[in-house]
Amino acid sequence: MEEMSLALRGALLGLAIAAPVGPIGVLVIRRTLAVGPKAGLVSGLGAATADAGYGLVAVLGLAALTRPLVAHADLLRVVGGAFLCTFGIRTFLARPSDAAAAEGPVARLWGAYLSTLALTVTNPLTILSFAAAFAGLGLVAAKGHASHAGIILVTAVFLGSALWWAILSGGVGLLRGRLGVRALRAINWGSGLLLVGFGLLALFRPRT
Repeated sequence: MEEMSLALRGALLGLAIAAPVGPIGVLVIRRTLAVGPKAGLVSGLGAATADAGYGLVAVLGLAALTRPLVAHADLLRVVGGAFLCTFGIRTFLARPSDAAAAEGPVARLWGAYLSTLALTVTNPLTILSFAAAFAGLGLVAAKGHASHAGIILVTAVFLGSALWWAILSGGVGLLRGRLGVRALRAINWGSGLLLVGFGLLALFRPRT
């Protein structure tokens, strides 16, 4: 019963992390409309994987890994901001076709997954949130050995985040076939401007 309660808390934490609309959410929505629900879902799973990875580091209590990530947070933030600006400009300039694009080859899906994984990893301060949450639950392990409860929590965080991306990509996918070229072009412009805005915020945020 205790494990079920812990898994539920972890899933809710994963949902809470994924649900706010940010750059990853904008990318998932845009890719779902432009390519298909599968592309949107795997994009979200890239972010969920990074969150789970940071959660595992927090559970393991790996200060030796945490310190360099935080120490280089400004550099990683600049890299992430540059990526977002690049994605935003490409999205803004993209020309929607009359027909929705096919899901594409596996390579394209891997590219969608890896790009959002990289964007999430370039925000290492996320690990501090996980460390604080897990420490509050008494789940930060000693000497780099993850507890059974910690593994359950990290897995549940990933599944909760993945659930949100499945709901978002599936829901947006229902609208995909109903949008014309003008609507898709407007979505590209809006998404592109939002991504560039997120990128500029990251680039010009005061240094930590």
